[in-house]
Amino acid sequence: MLRVTEIKLPLDHDPAALPAAVAGRLHLTPEQLGSHEVIRRGYDARRRTRIELVYTVDVAVPDEAGVLARVQDDKHVVRAPDMGYRLVAQAPANLPSRPIVIGAGPCGLLAALTLAQMGFRPIVLERGKVVRERTKDTWALWRRGVLTPESNVQFGEGGAGTFSDGKLYSGIKDPLHLGRRVLSEFVAAGAPDEIMYVSKPHIGTFRLVTVVETMRRQIEALGGEYRFESRVEDIEIAEGAGGARQVTGVVLANGERLATNHVVLAVGHSARDTFPMLEARGVAMVAKPFSLGFRIEHPQALIDTCRFGAHAGNPILGAADYKIVHHAKNGRSVYSFCMCPGGQVVAATSEPGLVVTNGMSQYSRAERNANAGIVVGITPEDYPGGPLAGIAFQRHWERQAFIAGGGDYRAPAQLVGDFLAGRASTTLGSVTPSYKPGVTPTDLSTCLPDYAIAAIREALPAFDRQIKGFSMNDAVLTGVETRTSSPLRISRGETFQSINTQGLYPAGEGAGFAGGILSAGVDGIRVAEAVALSMTSTVATPAL
Repeated sequence: MLRVTEIKLPLDHDPAALPAAVAGRLHLTPEQLGSHEVIRRGYDARRRTRIELVYTVDVAVPDEAGVLARVQDDKHVVRAPDMGYRLVAQAPANLPSRPIVIGAGPCGLLAALTLAQMGFRPIVLERGKVVRERTKDTWALWRRGVLTPESNVQFGEGGAGTFSDGKLYSGIKDPLHLGRRVLSEFVAAGAPDEIMYVSKPHIGTFRLVTVVETMRRQIEALGGEYRFESRVEDIEIAEGAGGARQVTGVVLANGERLATNHVVLAVGHSARDTFPMLEARGVAMVAKPFSLGFRIEHPQALIDTCRFGAHAGNPILGAADYKIVHHAKNGRSVYSFCMCPGGQVVAATSEPGLVVTNGMSQYSRAERNANAGIVVGITPEDYPGGPLAGIAFQRHWERQAFIAGGGDYRAPAQLVGDFLAGRASTTLGSVTPSYKPGVTPTDLSTCLPDYAIAAIREALPAFDRQIKGFSMNDAVLTGVETRTSSPLRISRGETFQSINTQGLYPAGEGAGFAGGILSAGVDGIRVAEAVALSMTSTVATPAL
């Protein structure tokens, strides 16, 4: 197979134009082509009057060597890489213990599935509920302001990614094509086939629920076991001669002990009670940068028109997104985060008395508003005090948002025009906020540090120069967005184990090694491979 990249065709091209273009690049006729597969389809919208689709295609041809010799000066024609996935180990028949996966989010899900496919029969411990019950609890917060601390946007089957846009793209380096393996498992579980080739694939919340349920059934059919409403209270660590430390088991909140020498720690970035336990147990961790800010909402039609011009509404392009950044004079970077076209802003707290926002959309992305986090980079220098200080920093601003919102988990909101003018909002305008259980017009300057407020005030007019109307008076800011990533990293080495605790495998977003569904899934696979190789005493380790 050969891979042909950067094939550009008009937005409304005839289906026959693609194989013809591929053949032309290879100096062949369309009849000489064998099978072909679209690996990626994106678009180039830099010229709104002439938007083009951009393809990457794998194609079978006779005499590959001869074709490559003829097009040797074309850097966009190469041999197609092997993107197939192969399991790295197989569990022995006399497996002495079963690996435990803590957390059923994207990272834990892919780790458990990979271990199950290799015959290791993992036990998955999830503090929250099955995804359907969790959905009911989440809607109770959105509709009635009733929070269930162990079952919400952050906790429960599927993890935080379940109530999101379901974005399945990432900027991570992926030389082993594990991201494609994640996507293929999602398709096998019911996700649309198009996620395998569109440049910015997404699933949406409702479809993610079904995918998560199907993958759970696969894991159970392969001998894996799920235990819901099973919060891990402690991890037992034995200390030997010379300070060596080894995981020996976990203790659940109900007092039950499960023995194991291999624990995948995929708890997510909001497991704020787990991190102090790990620190008390001496597990190495460090503070890391993260970001905080607000959610901004505009009419989706405004974004579509700014990005696509007369092509706005084209079904191939779908709802337009954006990615913008501004470097403020005070040294802070302000950027868009987790942009959700045609979606809504949702309540994402997991603790009483705090307000946290996030973005979500369905597969159709058909809601009236576009929303995105507008966030400011934060470093450990902003919250000195060790690895847990970032959690306290987040909580402080989440509590401020709760107070400014007036309680009952209403969120504070402000018109962009008022925010830029430094005055409190008393009413809302043409953009109706989508956040449930509702917003309170107010002054958001009390909800973030002064340097963050100053940076965002400088950034919004700068963004307007890129997207006309971005700083429109009636656009709505809703606070606060704080759970952009984990504020700490649990240190691990080349074998994916904690640097000071053998058998403990920190993984995913909560451990500081991922940032989104796809990268978390990839990290879950890599960690599962490391666990399998350890349990089969294989000397080799997964490629880093």
